[in-house]
Amino acid sequence: MEENMKLATVEDTVQYHLFLIPDEPRDPEKHKESLHKYIERIMTQFAPMLVPYIWQNQPFNLKYKPGKGGVPAHMFGITKFGDNIEDEWFIVYLVKEITKEFPELVARIEDNDGEFLLIEAADFLPKWLDPENSANRVFFHHGELCIIPAPRKPGAVSWLPATTPTIPQALNIISAHPEKILASESIRAAINRRIRGYPEKIQASLHRAHCFLPAGIVAVLKQHPRLLAAGVQAFYLRDPIDLRACRIFKTFLPETRIMTLAHGFEILCSKCSPHFSDSEKSLMTTSPLWTGFLESLKKNDYFKELIEGSAQYLERVEMAKNYFQLSVNQPESSQAMSPGEEILTLLQTVSFDIEELKKEEANLPPEDDDQWLDLSPHQLDQLLQEAAGKKATEPISKEEKENYDLTQVSESMKAFISKVSTHKGAELPRDDDLDLKTQEPGEEASVKGTLDDLKSYMAQMDQELAHTSIGKSFTTQKQMEPLSQIVNNSSDEEDSGAEGSIMTPVDIDLNLVSNILESYSSQAGLAGPASNLLQSMGVQLPDNTDHRPTSKPTKD
Repeated sequence: MEENMKLATVEDTVQYHLFLIPDEPRDPEKHKESLHKYIERIMTQFAPMLVPYIWQNQPFNLKYKPGKGGVPAHMFGITKFGDNIEDEWFIVYLVKEITKEFPELVARIEDNDGEFLLIEAADFLPKWLDPENSANRVFFHHGELCIIPAPRKPGAVSWLPATTPTIPQALNIISAHPEKILASESIRAAINRRIRGYPEKIQASLHRAHCFLPAGIVAVLKQHPRLLAAGVQAFYLRDPIDLRACRIFKTFLPETRIMTLAHGFEILCSKCSPHFSDSEKSLMTTSPLWTGFLESLKKNDYFKELIEGSAQYLERVEMAKNYFQLSVNQPESSQAMSPGEEILTLLQTVSFDIEELKKEEANLPPEDDDQWLDLSPHQLDQLLQEAAGKKATEPISKEEKENYDLTQVSESMKAFISKVSTHKGAELPRDDDLDLKTQEPGEEASVKGTLDDLKSYMAQMDQELAHTSIGKSFTTQKQMEPLSQIVNNSSDEEDSGAEGSIMTPVDIDLNLVSNILESYSSQAGLAGPASNLLQSMGVQLPDNTDHRPTSKPTKD
């Protein structure tokens, strides 16, 4: 039985799988060795992006995962991204780029919500695709999103399984028919829009602020900037027990200034003890992988234009060593150090000069303007439009306002009403809707009989409501047609007691448009049911230029 690859109930966690194709029988040991080499190549090639990146909780990582339950051996990683959902989408970008750089790899990615890529592109999915049948269908291959389709009828397409595909079946389909499983352009555009801007977006997301820190923490953060996130989170999630460690400050000397980060780092250190081995560091730098890793960093401009041997160059080397130890050269049996253990270990090895740090303090670059925290209403509207996958609506010109055709309001509403609604909700009109008129002869007769009965009931209801206040509240059509034609068009089931009083038909379009306009006008430019409904159908109304008084003017 195939292994259930769904995540356990772990909040804010993303997991990713990288498979090697074609999925052919291989010697297990050779296959394991091959996958280990791929891990080294991937982590080395993408190191310039990964080394300086500050993760909210856990970094991107890849480990070998042996085959089990029908799922072949592959590369696997899991990352808890916490409150920073951008970490998750950065991983999507990484996985997409990995399959682009290594065309022989196929990747799938999901989080605790399941196929979150499909959730992002929900407005553009084919109607047959839903959470119940989406398992093992969504992959990245050659840097593009692929969706394995389901056959309309079992056996209709020889290479498509009638049921949910297994992982080996999916890999074989991707290998044999890569061009036939490419996701539609609109689905791929929705995903690409979400990860647009990487890798430049990484630097744009960093903001500079000044704060007071103990010298030890400054020295630690110079080598391991990623520990900043752990310190902030420790203070943010503190409890009364954690604050006990901040009363005495065993690790960092207390100062007169209130230092939030110092509290966070003290809390981290109070929960663990250091375990440092000089042999581990020496083995790391003498590893044959380290030389190739360092050369790859130089080729990918990791050191920028820094002079070899300078202080900033050496700081970047230390950051690279830390990344190499955690992500590339870490033995499978070893356990990763906690942030507190890393801090205590670094404090035993790093050295710093107080006078030198004071000189750096006097020449700090200016803080970033905190205006990036503000969000104007226009920016909010733009973000909502982008999230909905729509282009920003341009303001309606004066000429368009004067010649605005209100029939598109009624036509859009009719199209919406005619759609099928189920327990899952109503469907908005779409370009790729199926033709619902194709019915079997028996079904067509049944539908016609139902419609005739419904018309009869509606005619009787019209007769009963004709002379009531409800009936008089509707606008009726002008009797432009001959009287005989109106009589002939009326239902045969009308009450014969009506004698000569002929009901004038209600003007449905006029009533619909007038009621919507009245509702739209009452919103006074704010969001409301009328504007939301029309916007979802792609209808944009011009602003109301009729300024009617809300109450009668009083006489002096």
